[in-house]
Amino acid sequence: MMTAPKDPSFTLVQLRYFAAAAELGSMTAAAKTLMVSQSAVSTAIAQLEKELGVQLLIRQHARGLVLTTAGRNFFQELRGFLAHSIELADSAARLGNALIGDLTIGCFSTIAPFGLPKLLGEYEQRFPQVRMNVVEGEHESLTRLLRDGECELALMYGFERNEGITYQPLRLAKPYVIVSPTHPVVLEGRREASLSEFANDPMVLLDLPHSREYFLSLPRRAGFTPQIRFRSTGYETVRSLVAHGFGFSILNQRPEHNLTYDGHEVAVLELTDDVPALELVIAHLSGIRLTGRAAAFIELCKRDFAQS
Repeated sequence: MMTAPKDPSFTLVQLRYFAAAAELGSMTAAAKTLMVSQSAVSTAIAQLEKELGVQLLIRQHARGLVLTTAGRNFFQELRGFLAHSIELADSAARLGNALIGDLTIGCFSTIAPFGLPKLLGEYEQRFPQVRMNVVEGEHESLTRLLRDGECELALMYGFERNEGITYQPLRLAKPYVIVSPTHPVVLEGRREASLSEFANDPMVLLDLPHSREYFLSLPRRAGFTPQIRFRSTGYETVRSLVAHGFGFSILNQRPEHNLTYDGHEVAVLELTDDVPALELVIAHLSGIRLTGRAAAFIELCKRDFAQS
């Protein structure tokens, strides 16, 4: 007859003490953050390791605390567990279907000015007791924030799919060209063009990781390698340079008007080429149950972006 495994007898306090020590890399720092003695942290972690039958941390004098392989895996799973323990405690204070607590959202820097403020406003109106936090970044930094547990969701492009992360599609962002209002194509009264028509024009490149590869791939699909006149990581800087006649550019997100920060204008041209659009996605770690706060934000994203 098989013996049923015994229920674990570790405590939530032990888990929280271990999580703090693992995140901060120091017993002393963890004790200071938790406002307890260092011996309390050390004892709790030792009892946790004994209960689990595995070493989670290695104490090194020069480097502080180092997670073992088992410790890293345990810590990754533990983040979600602790987040839900907080949500469980919060539920006692909920009124009806209200949500409370913290929700941190990562957002790709060029997406943030367009759809994020409206989303935040609608979300906070519906769930006023949720404290929203936003961290902006590019693809790699947002992926890292998700893996490190520093944000629960990330609004980003589906440039590449990383293992262990789930990407839920929201909408497609079609590329388009911007030029100065004095460009010959605009003076002809046209509102669309083929990329090959800009083969002899200099290009102003939105130079962000992954974005640059995508934008450079489109002219190459049209049979030419663009001559880069200027590069910038700033979306509005790119638009201003184009407005001043320094070249054409390719973008995905569309402002409501064609004015730049300095009062000049760009002209928008639709592409007649068969070019791939960028997929806008909401991403989260796979295999971890989302908090109610995160699930509600995802549903709001799906609704709003479906209508845009």
